[in-house]
Amino acid sequence: MARRRMVYEGKAKILYEGPEPETLIQYFKDDATAYNAEKRDVIDGKGVLNNRLSEHFMTGLNGIGVPTHFIKRLNMREQLIRAVEIIPLEVVVRNIAAGSMSKRLGIAEGTPMPRPIIEFYYKDDSLGDPLVTEEHIIAFNWATQQDIDDMIALALRVNDYMSGLMYGVGIRLVDFKIEIGRIFEGDFQRLIVADEISPDSCRLWDIETGQKLDKDVFRQDIGSLADAYTEVATRLGVMPRNGTVTSGPKLVN
Repeated sequence: MARRRMVYEGKAKILYEGPEPETLIQYFKDDATAYNAEKRDVIDGKGVLNNRLSEHFMTGLNGIGVPTHFIKRLNMREQLIRAVEIIPLEVVVRNIAAGSMSKRLGIAEGTPMPRPIIEFYYKDDSLGDPLVTEEHIIAFNWATQQDIDDMIALALRVNDYMSGLMYGVGIRLVDFKIEIGRIFEGDFQRLIVADEISPDSCRLWDIETGQKLDKDVFRQDIGSLADAYTEVATRLGVMPRNGTVTSGPKLVN
């Protein structure tokens, strides 16, 4: 097979040049990081799970008219995606207080928000991805006011879809982050959901027990990350119950 050109390597994924113009191949690694990569490990099968789960969520969003970069899954670890110009912001939607919001504002973890709260964080690992305001975004030309309005609309639609999907399998969507990319169609720009949606980028709690089924399991050393992600995939029907995550295909008798 021809050697592919690597375009970018992040903490959890690698992007390669795609087979067609304006496409990329997104490869999901088994690396787990937390606290701005100060904590690291390799979790066998994590990339396979995140690939399948992100495919499931992105396909569902495409199906209800929320545009994403996802085209199709290629294999156990790779997806074919549209190349986009990433806006340098993480868009976070919070339904329940947790994590940095609880620490920053002194709100007890688990407190429901009166409505979904949307926050923007500037993507810069060296700065710790700081919280920024709409004024910062416009002043530093990271996005326009129209872009901000469109990002908020996209984030709320993703929240509606994901909240309902998770509630249906007994999971509460506490918060999540997405990234947004620009695509250009002639003289027109359109914003679409990019990167990934997976337990790496969401907080997910079991509705009955409060058990955490997301990357906080790794952050807080409270169990097996692979088991938590497998539970989410199993409930959603992405993996068969009692299925085994592998780094590649296996023969099944």
